Amino acid sequence: MPTMDSHGKAVSIPVSMSNRYDVLVLGGTAEANQLADVLARRGVAAVLSYAGRTENPKQPPIPFRVGGFGGVEGLVRYILDHRIRVVIDATHPFAAQMSTNAVLACAEAGVKLIALERTPWIEAQGDKWLRVPSLEAAADALGKAPRRVFLGIGRMHLDVFASAPQHAYLVRLIDPPRGKLPLPHLSVVVARGPFTFANDKALFEERRIDVVVAKNSGGAAAEAKILAARKLGLQVVMVDRPAIPARPSVTTIDEVLAVLATEVRLPEPVVSPPASAVPVKQPMRRW
Repeated sequence: MPTMDSHGKAVSIPVSMSNRYDVLVLGGTAEANQLADVLARRGVAAVLSYAGRTENPKQPPIPFRVGGFGGVEGLVRYILDHRIRVVIDATHPFAAQMSTNAVLACAEAGVKLIALERTPWIEAQGDKWLRVPSLEAAADALGKAPRRVFLGIGRMHLDVFASAPQHAYLVRLIDPPRGKLPLPHLSVVVARGPFTFANDKALFEERRIDVVVAKNSGGAAAEAKILAARKLGLQVVMVDRPAIPARPSVTTIDEVLAVLATEVRLPEPVVSPPASAVPVKQPMRRW
């Protein structure tokens, strides 16, 4: 079992670098966790990697590592050291650097890459979307007049909106903030998804939100804010996904398994996943 340090981050136990895994899952999303559960039940030799930005993450049922690889070169070395045969990119749609590194590293290492991609949200009748190419453009799109803004973007890029300090911002975070946040008029709700339409509608009404800023991450887990904005007739400033090099992609776990079946042996499902995960010792590095 992994232990936890004082900040709630997983602490790795030393494991021999000779460990072999058929599959490397690049995670940090609900879909990656679901895939890890399926691979555990199928008895696939897989390891999950995630950035470690969230405190107290759900412990996966397969071996895992935390932190970056040290760029393309580090990822190539990891693939070769562990004799990885297939890399599954199940990172967030806005994790463009990691996804780009995966494309380049898999090409250099000569291994198969599959992207498990969420289907993006599509503007529907009743929506009031303003599509923008970046968070910087989203901050500009809010205008000069003060507004009550729900920032559905997480905590990593709040500083972008420091260029528009006149607005009253509401942000929802998984973990309580540590230290001062970069916006002068900011309220924080600490909660872990998935969120419901009813809860987000009530939140927007209670806080008198009049515009929602969201990244088009897609998927059902974070869609409640989009549905609530539609129901209430709120404007949504929607940030388009970043460009990622072309790569094979699928949208369901069943499609992932179908591709894996052509590359690795897939045992029949077992009754239950392993009782504990064995973390892999890795230093924390930037992606």
